[in-house]
Amino acid sequence: MPIMNEPKLISGNANQALAQAIARRMSMHRGMDVALVDARVERFNDGEIFVEVFENVRGEDMFIVQPTSNPANDNLMELLIIADALRRSSAARITAVIPYFGYARQDRRSKARTPITAKLVSNMIVEAGIERVLTLDLHATQIQGFFDIPVDNLYASPIYALDAMHNFRDRMDDVMVVSPDVGGVARARDLAQRLGAPLSIVDKRRGKPGEVAEMTVIGDVKDRVCIIVDDIVDTAGTLCKAAEVLMENGAKEVHSYITHGVLSGPAVERVTKSVMKSLVITDTIAPTTAVKAAANIRIVPTAPMFAQAILNTWNGTSVSSLFDHKTLGPIYEGLYAAE
Repeated sequence: MPIMNEPKLISGNANQALAQAIARRMSMHRGMDVALVDARVERFNDGEIFVEVFENVRGEDMFIVQPTSNPANDNLMELLIIADALRRSSAARITAVIPYFGYARQDRRSKARTPITAKLVSNMIVEAGIERVLTLDLHATQIQGFFDIPVDNLYASPIYALDAMHNFRDRMDDVMVVSPDVGGVARARDLAQRLGAPLSIVDKRRGKPGEVAEMTVIGDVKDRVCIIVDDIVDTAGTLCKAAEVLMENGAKEVHSYITHGVLSGPAVERVTKSVMKSLVITDTIAPTTAVKAAANIRIVPTAPMFAQAILNTWNGTSVSSLFDHKTLGPIYEGLYAAE
């Protein structure tokens, strides 16, 4: 496909701060102003969503920045309706930038007579006219196969590697990466390899849904600076319990790197009262006032990576180059400058 004039961004209401940050970063890269397309995304009195685009988008390469986080249904519908508006306005190509892909935890039938909602959502996205998806840390990587269009799944691990090497630079020999369950070992191993650190696992067994009955630490965490790695923190009950178990097994400190800070219900209160020194999340989901105010929750930006990924998609160069923390280093050098 030939290169369009310039990539154009449009945003729903889910995370406008992130969309604006991506636009600012793209402006720096392009040496010219990249602003969000002027549009309105509103609701009628009965809750129906209405979208109106005020700029000409005919023949343009459009990127919709819209995580499908809480409220998931409203944000998903905004994404689909924006895509339909762009398609009917003759946009040349529509890419959905979905920093947090909602419904990803419903990626398989866990028991009889249950849906695979992630597949349903992928069908809706394709039918809306979206031709490419750009996302971050899908809960299950096989969701990429649910789509019949290209899906670029970026990883937070390179950013977290930069952050950990910066913040634990004086004690990297003590660092141990921990997976909070057996299913997340691959994700934790990836960060451990980047840091050259050993790996441990917290094996959990549930008595009933939503309740953790027993946790066992696999590996020696005594006198270690433990870093728990996962993709989603929701109510934070399991995370805080895992931190307690690690401390009980002799860990010196416990920190967590979780990509998507859903942080619903009592999560923030649990984290602030927990034994964790810090919880590091990204800004894929717009943080609440409580999250911003929490003393031990820190947010790292994803705008530099998404901006570069959008530009690479637009000009037809490699997106997989962003999987390497050495490649991301220059992009984040303002945040993790050598001291």
